[in-house]
Amino acid sequence: MATAGGIQRIDPRRPFTLNADGLKRIVLGQAGNAGLELHVLPHAQVHHSIKPQRLAADAQLTECLLVVAHSDRGSLDEHARQAVAAAALLADGATEVVLLVFGALNDDAAALGADRCIVLPQYGGHLFAPEAELAALTALLDELLPAHVFMPDNGVADSDLGRRLAAAINAASIATHVVEIRPAGLATYRQQGSLMARRDLTQIILLEADAVDARLPFLGRGQRAEQIAVTLGAAANAAAAGAFADLGVKAMAASQVALDEADFIVSAGNGVGDVALFNSLAQVLDAAVGASRVAVDDGKFERDQQIGATGKTVSASAYLAFGISGAVQHLQGIKDCRHVIAVNLDASAPMIKRADLSVIGDAQELMSALLEQVRQARAVEAAP
Repeated sequence: MATAGGIQRIDPRRPFTLNADGLKRIVLGQAGNAGLELHVLPHAQVHHSIKPQRLAADAQLTECLLVVAHSDRGSLDEHARQAVAAAALLADGATEVVLLVFGALNDDAAALGADRCIVLPQYGGHLFAPEAELAALTALLDELLPAHVFMPDNGVADSDLGRRLAAAINAASIATHVVEIRPAGLATYRQQGSLMARRDLTQIILLEADAVDARLPFLGRGQRAEQIAVTLGAAANAAAAGAFADLGVKAMAASQVALDEADFIVSAGNGVGDVALFNSLAQVLDAAVGASRVAVDDGKFERDQQIGATGKTVSASAYLAFGISGAVQHLQGIKDCRHVIAVNLDASAPMIKRADLSVIGDAQELMSALLEQVRQARAVEAAP
């Protein structure tokens, strides 16, 4: 498009492209004698150029806040990100935010709000080593002497480690199930949620989900502390010798676990007319079955299979949606899913825009083709 002045305009809604370097956006460059110049910038660079760094380059650090979390397949979940954000929002210009991660970490530590990041990839959800993790954490506390330790109170590894830590170091104070936090103190619910109790910030703080908005207006320094990680790894190995025998992880099929705990979900919407074909595909893929509210209201699926704000919130690694337009309530229910694949005839459907991979086509045709491909692949695997 060209204006009367001869300067081209770019549609701001022009689709971006996704490649190995990340998200690419087209931004307006400088217009010269040769006309308009377009610069393609990686999404990460655009993001970093907009947000300022919380700490000044020459900041004199006098205090430390420590955040501890377990990663899942190289990434922190939303609850853990909120714990990091809580520390970053409470920190002032002389306070460093240090993040200790048990497990691999591929996330941008600076975007999370961390100034220094210590990663122990040899531990995490794939290995049960509570004594080793506790030894590494106590060794880090002895070195950094943090004013406060933040952890997500998620009912699993982080919650257990936080309570173990409080007992091991005889912590001066610990607060669990924290639902509100600010520099003046924190708050938790008491008496079945009928009373909110407030107190000063404690030495160890275990945060409930959604107590803090993880979207930060600034960046941390994001430095990796490799040498400290080596030291903590050695301390952990010494403590773990002979303490437990890890028998490994037994993977369960997605169809055998609750929908909100499933790692692979195949979901149907109003665009799925052949329910029998859909169920056959889900059975062959060994995936959990979900559905939109419209499909449930039509009687095609059970109410406990409904996904969305009025149903279940899921956090699957892979979410395959057939014929789901993507109402805002449904999108809210899949906000924590890692990879979303959508099949729909409407290229402008909200689900298509949310998906990481979109297929514009008829759901029945694609389900039939996919079912045939999976059966052929399984037959080849079963052949001697």
